[in-house]
Amino acid sequence: MQSMPREVLTPFRPIPLTIPEGMGKNEFFNSANNLRNLTEDNGLLRTRENFLLYRKAIGHSLEFDTSIIFDTSQHILDPLGRPVRRDQLSKREARTWSRMSQTIIDYMLETYPDPEKHLVFCGEASLDPTWPINKPGVPSIRMIHNHFIVYSQKQLKEAKEADPNNPNLTDGGHHGLFLKHLGEVYQRFLEVLNLSILKPISSDTSRLLITGYPQGLPSWEVVGGAQSLTNPGFWREYDLILKGFLDFYRTFFNLVATQEIGIPKESYFPDQIENVLLFNNDFHRVAREVRLKVIDDPQFANEVRWHPAYKQLMYRDCKGRLIVTISQNSVGNAITELLGIVVKRVPDADAYEAAEPALMDKLFEVCRRLIAADLGEPIANGFWPVKDL
Repeated sequence: MQSMPREVLTPFRPIPLTIPEGMGKNEFFNSANNLRNLTEDNGLLRTRENFLLYRKAIGHSLEFDTSIIFDTSQHILDPLGRPVRRDQLSKREARTWSRMSQTIIDYMLETYPDPEKHLVFCGEASLDPTWPINKPGVPSIRMIHNHFIVYSQKQLKEAKEADPNNPNLTDGGHHGLFLKHLGEVYQRFLEVLNLSILKPISSDTSRLLITGYPQGLPSWEVVGGAQSLTNPGFWREYDLILKGFLDFYRTFFNLVATQEIGIPKESYFPDQIENVLLFNNDFHRVAREVRLKVIDDPQFANEVRWHPAYKQLMYRDCKGRLIVTISQNSVGNAITELLGIVVKRVPDADAYEAAEPALMDKLFEVCRRLIAADLGEPIANGFWPVKDL
């Protein structure tokens, strides 16, 4: 089987929307008003902390596709005041977030046990917290979300090759900045993480056979597989990977922006920043190159995210291993594209409605498991009554 990026076609049922005159679709989708509509039309469950589980009406896969979003839109009206990363959650919120994720992943692995038949993964993102202010349609949601997706391997094998030069597939060259130009110091910096459940593996051995992706990202295998996800220690280590990434990101872009050789105030590993990053000539050289490019190239400058933006994934490879990876997040690229899957959504109500009953049965079962674990209460809406949950 040839490894290549794949383009999958995903039918969706067009959503009737009334968008105010003069407002772009992207602006409307990212409004608090749309979040209310999302709950009313597609919401499945909400927790006391306002984590919202919902159906992806225009999603990535008809096999299994759902998301959790930390919906603070109705009580934190200032978009800049909303949490966008796990490290900004309270202990209670973080515990609920991890338990919900573990419950859904457990269901996915139980329902799709054969890695040769299904690709199972989830991906978390800081949802557009640093979208360049001069880009059109600046998102206002600013809320962390986790996306849970399954594809059949048959669908991926039959999919045509995606354009390998698709800027979203390559992350616009941005995630390669750390790995291609600072790979040695980046990997050495991450060695400070005290990990026992997550074992570092090479990027070559972490690629999916069917797509050849991810490419060049730092990767860790989950020792013990799915059983380890029930261990709170796994989620602490999952957080450590994010914290290490955040320290590297902040230190690098602070240096690019100001040329100040300092340790960011919110650092988790200040000694490692001091000893590994700030005394590394390559780190300073690449920061200088990026700074000069920002000054000289307005198009490049327009794409820079000055504050941490990431996507952190966990996926099951064809050998059945669970693998964790993290990527710098450029404008535009999706969770699936880090795994070499480009989704082309096509309006086809009949095809969507044919697949909808099986999809919803799975999502209802996920809801029942979350409710049984005291992780939320069901939401009734125009498509399904509470009794279905």
